[in-house]
Amino acid sequence: MPALRVLIAEDDASIRDLLQHHLAREGLNVCAAGDGNVALRLARNWADMLILDVGLPAIDGFEVARTLRREKRDLPIVMLTARTDEVDRIVGLELGADDYIVKPFSPREVIARVKAIARRIGKTCDAYPLILKFGRLEIDEAAREVRVDGARVRFKPREFSLLLELASNPGVALSRQVLLDKVWGFDFSGDERTVDVHVRRVRLKLEDERKLQGVLMTVHGFGYKFVVQ
Repeated sequence: MPALRVLIAEDDASIRDLLQHHLAREGLNVCAAGDGNVALRLARNWADMLILDVGLPAIDGFEVARTLRREKRDLPIVMLTARTDEVDRIVGLELGADDYIVKPFSPREVIARVKAIARRIGKTCDAYPLILKFGRLEIDEAAREVRVDGARVRFKPREFSLLLELASNPGVALSRQVLLDKVWGFDFSGDERTVDVHVRRVRLKLEDERKLQGVLMTVHGFGYKFVVQ
């Protein structure tokens, strides 16, 4: 079962990086956003759970939560805020937040609350195996190597990261924009055609040169998914 996908929406880079580091160590699949627009897009298309700062630029956290609940999206939301006013907590909970954490906080506290919500929604917090195996194909996350029939296939770093992201979510369609955010970073200024170019290179090395059938499937008008062999 794929690990829980947690989106951290926080404009303070130090807090964002701290949470990302600690949650990833717990085996969670973590992505980060620095403003409300990116957070809303990733929450719609990728996340299983959202850790949401109230004071986001572009669109604040309250509006992000309000929009998601208005669209009937039921992913759990944990609100983060530096505000201690009880009214703000009530507003967040009335908008559909599942939990509320006031800064400063301990990363262990956040992890405990995330795991409690994960258990409630039936998601796993187990880490991915160091080696993902799909028939003839092996993806060694620790060594950053791809092997077919035991022989190494050379990938450039971005190609490897793209394949790993798709293979870590087998059978799940990921949009081009989500792949850009996860593999290139949410502040990447290029366009979605970059994903298509890299997918073609991965296909060439696996499907054409190594004769693996249909590893990466195109989801027309949306993105790509990894097909389990």
